[in-house]
Amino acid sequence: MKRETVIVIDFGGQYNQLVARRVRECNVYCEIYSYKTNIDKIKEMNPKGIILTGGPNSCYLEDSPSCSKELFELGIPVLGLCYGAQLMMHVLGGKVEKASVREYGKTELHVDTESKLFTGVEEDTMCWMSHFDYISKTAPGFRVCAQTRDCPVAAAEDPERKLYAIQFHPEVLHTVRGKEILHNYVYQICGCAGDWKMDSFVENSIRAIREKVGDGKVLCGLSGGVDSSVAAVLLSRAVGKQLTCVFVDHGLLRKDEGDEVEAVFGPEGPYDLNFIRVNAQDRFYIKLAGVDEPEQKRKIIGEEFIRVFEEEAKKIGAVDYLVQGTIYPDVVESGLGGESAVIKSHHNVGGLPDYVDFKEIIEPLRDLFKDEVRQAGLELGIPEYLVFRQPFPGPGLGIRIVGDITAEKVRMVQEADAIYREEVARAGLDREINQYFAALTNMRSVGVMGDERTYDYAVALRAVKTIDFMTAEAADIPFEVLNKVMNRIINEVRGVNRVFYDLTSKPPGTIEFE
Repeated sequence: MKRETVIVIDFGGQYNQLVARRVRECNVYCEIYSYKTNIDKIKEMNPKGIILTGGPNSCYLEDSPSCSKELFELGIPVLGLCYGAQLMMHVLGGKVEKASVREYGKTELHVDTESKLFTGVEEDTMCWMSHFDYISKTAPGFRVCAQTRDCPVAAAEDPERKLYAIQFHPEVLHTVRGKEILHNYVYQICGCAGDWKMDSFVENSIRAIREKVGDGKVLCGLSGGVDSSVAAVLLSRAVGKQLTCVFVDHGLLRKDEGDEVEAVFGPEGPYDLNFIRVNAQDRFYIKLAGVDEPEQKRKIIGEEFIRVFEEEAKKIGAVDYLVQGTIYPDVVESGLGGESAVIKSHHNVGGLPDYVDFKEIIEPLRDLFKDEVRQAGLELGIPEYLVFRQPFPGPGLGIRIVGDITAEKVRMVQEADAIYREEVARAGLDREINQYFAALTNMRSVGVMGDERTYDYAVALRAVKTIDFMTAEAADIPFEVLNKVMNRIINEVRGVNRVFYDLTSKPPGTIEFE
């Protein structure tokens, strides 16, 4: 689908996904590409704007990530952020040096409101700084349009060439007027119309899927999670009975979840779907026996999913397409977008086997962040209780059990997780917290229960608040709720004698444990 696009060129910064997300919040489509992307490919994309991200390097060192001077001569508005701002100055003849005073955290900022970047922004505001180098001399043609006490060039611009450099991070919430600054960039400077909206996305996707599939047969891997559910309903709307949904119960689901998924999407549910449930617990447990390395677990689960789908497709006969609920964070974290390292191979992206016996894999949600998936679900008429249900990864409890997987460990984490979710809902916190679950650590410790020594496992409770699932902070759950959960888990779950609460944010952690 042809649409106006702003591209983010990634230099290894931790906020690259967040930059893209903030642009999309302005109703402008945005994608992430590596700094190694060929300049000719960038020209072919004809983006409305280009944003250069931050990064951990010093741009003046010989082996640091860089870009050609030609990038700034395309006539396309370029916005450099942090490292991207320094690189712009360095390439165009300015000077970047090691700062005598490093800036990190919330910082008072003074801006020139005559700049289009700062339209509607107060002269004095707060921004988020994170740098140890600074721009000591701007490149020819640039003028300074923002400063802090220790940073003489907090922002600079060359409006004639449509080049803008910002030393701070407008994409993070700590920059009070960051959203407005990025909105000014995409609308006032790039001239975007803002056509990235979920109603048009759904309509265009249905039309594109019908055109692609024709009269072919389609198999959808349905887990019952938000992503695959939205994908299934979208495909059903597009091709009707040409679609068969296969739900694989791999034995790594939450307590009673297999029956719950079947109740919603099966023959007795509200959706008129061709629904097949495959009980494949034993084959997954056999494949995962003794495996404790997270990436290996993900890849085993991903391949076994595909093999089950292939077997079911042969039973159906002549299935051309496989549908997956892949979303954009899956792609980015699997190392297939931008320059960031592989964080974890998602079972449906980096975890796919080399050979897949389908004509093509259709991923209708591949361009969407999680909250955009939920918006699409509402546009499709999916009830809120399904759209806003707790996210659950395809590998399931396989990545919420640290270390090797056994049926007994699955039982422990299922029961602990059910207790935790029940108490969070009972406390009225279930819609305030974006994701929460229990995980089983591989730590065993000595305890005492009933005057007897125990040597059992520890459960970790996770709860986060997030907008886009690319960054997250631990939720502040009242102590009395956590205490009640702890008591119930230790008393009701055989094999557990200790409960922790995980306070780690993302980054540096991830939301899931593996």
